[in-house]
Amino acid sequence: MEKASGSNKSIALSTVETGTVNPGLELMEKEVEPEGSKRTDAQGHSLGDGLGPSTYQRRSRWPFSKARSFCKTHASLFKKILLGLLCLAYAAYLLAACILNFQRALALFVITCLVIFVLVHSFLKKLLGKKLTRCLKPFENSRLRLWMKWVFAGVSLVGLILWLALDTAQRPEQLIPFAGICMFTLIFFACSKHHSAVSWRTVFSGLGLQFVFGILVIRTDLGYTAFQWLGEQVQIFLNYTVAGSSFVFGDTLVKDVFAFQALPIIIFFGCVMSILYYLGLVQWVVQKVAWFLQITMGTTATETLAVAGNIFVGMTEAPLLIRPYLGDMTLSEIHAVMTGGFATISGTVLGAFIAFGVDASSLISASVMAAPCALALSKLAYPEVEESKFKSEEGVKLPRGKERNVLEAASNGAIDAIGLATNVAANLIAFLAVLAFINAALSWLGELVDIQGLTFQVICSYLLRPMVFMMGVEWTDCPMVAEMVGIKFFINEFVAYQQLSQYKNKRLSGVEEWIEGEKQWISVRAEIITTFSLCGFANLSSIGITLGGLTSIVPHRKSDFSKVVVRALFTGACVSLISACMAGILYVPRGAEADCVSFPNTSFTNRTYETYMCCRGLFQSTSLNGTNPPSFSGPWEDKEFSAMALTNCCGFYNNTVCA
Repeated sequence: MEKASGSNKSIALSTVETGTVNPGLELMEKEVEPEGSKRTDAQGHSLGDGLGPSTYQRRSRWPFSKARSFCKTHASLFKKILLGLLCLAYAAYLLAACILNFQRALALFVITCLVIFVLVHSFLKKLLGKKLTRCLKPFENSRLRLWMKWVFAGVSLVGLILWLALDTAQRPEQLIPFAGICMFTLIFFACSKHHSAVSWRTVFSGLGLQFVFGILVIRTDLGYTAFQWLGEQVQIFLNYTVAGSSFVFGDTLVKDVFAFQALPIIIFFGCVMSILYYLGLVQWVVQKVAWFLQITMGTTATETLAVAGNIFVGMTEAPLLIRPYLGDMTLSEIHAVMTGGFATISGTVLGAFIAFGVDASSLISASVMAAPCALALSKLAYPEVEESKFKSEEGVKLPRGKERNVLEAASNGAIDAIGLATNVAANLIAFLAVLAFINAALSWLGELVDIQGLTFQVICSYLLRPMVFMMGVEWTDCPMVAEMVGIKFFINEFVAYQQLSQYKNKRLSGVEEWIEGEKQWISVRAEIITTFSLCGFANLSSIGITLGGLTSIVPHRKSDFSKVVVRALFTGACVSLISACMAGILYVPRGAEADCVSFPNTSFTNRTYETYMCCRGLFQSTSLNGTNPPSFSGPWEDKEFSAMALTNCCGFYNNTVCA
């Protein structure tokens, strides 16, 4: 083709020069088409030039191109329409579910309300955020803010005094745990690192937030019902672990062996937490909680984020949330981060404690209530005397998970939880064995001087009994609660919660309260207070875990971590004790008592807590009259079935009236 083109050009030149036209050459020019010329078929359609699509091809594709461009132009509209249709379908589904059985659809209704609240909050924040900021500018006046603080403090103090006066008029024993809070606060102020630098606003606002949250959860019917419902849902959710563990280990092991009951829950919950972290839900909740604590307590962004994160993750995972900022944090901020880790439990371990049989709602409440108290006591024990770089929340962002999809997040979470489950099993084996050895050694040493039954628990029951009494525990229950508090601090919180679950199981199974002068279980009130006092990682073995985790993140600050870790340990332990004092102030018996008059009216075949309480009341109301039939007083007086109820009770329990 190139040769033909070149010859054509030369021929054309010769023609121009000579001025003559050769007919043969003219014919050749017509036959040889220049490159890029267009060709047509028999019908006249363009066949193109061989270098791109023809006009015919382009016209045939034209409807598809137009449809594609139309879809691209109106893509956002189509998304909105599709989203609207999906929302309508979901609304119809939710409405149908609620109409058919609202109680059954309650969980779905609550989740829907939470999602709607979050969406509305985000929308209003974008729409009205700047306007609200401008409206709040007058309150930035330092004098006005100072007056508002004093007014709020005065109103809070008067309200607390009135509440205590009215509430404790019927239950004066609740003043004891209030005195306990005052006692712990004064002790920590006396041991403060810098007495003159204590920020009392942070201390009182933290304790106030804990108290208000306790009132909402423990006293109000709505809050109590909500957290009871939440605890039940968590329990139901964790029960799905049985599906996986039964398949792997078999039904027999899962039902009868503790390791196959509790430890798989850690793996399941770790998997779920990893998925939530990948989706960003954990970070969102942590940031909102941290923002609320920061504006109310005046703490810095980094320490508040870490403490808020400890509600959901463990003492070694929470510092990872603020990993880029640990190197520049002050000693007071580091102390607060450590205290938050010691004072709370992770969401993964929470599942294991619930599997022990510990009350789920009390565990959740204790973990949440510990966050503001941890910041308050931390700033009391180690006040801020340096200039922090993180006084505002700006610039502090929580990292997202590194996983590429949900399946990878679930797999990594389960694999990471294996280490935690193994650690729990190893700790239980080691510490229970060590405790048995210590008790054997103490018992041997005691027998040498004619002291029988000397154990570690007995020593703790004597040393810690006054402190436990100040938490609001009845004096008869104090030795057993003091044992568990001592085990938690010196040994491990798993061992302590296991002991608590044993006492609870004895109570629920209807075992007599006293057998041969030894108390077998503690009251419901003491169980709740103990649950709060044990909720935290503050034990001696956690010092190494905390130092190892933080040093691996910021190695050059190892000496700073070592300076404050012991003080943070005792502060974290005291946070749990103050939470227990709050529970002691606020706890009141709930639920209708068993109708003991009609309950033993019929024969019963098993022991329960209600059975024991009713039979104990019946024994106390029965008096023997020699050879005459026993007489009854109180609610059993003049009841035909009282004698039959007494016979039923004597079949299960020993009492002098049964002789």
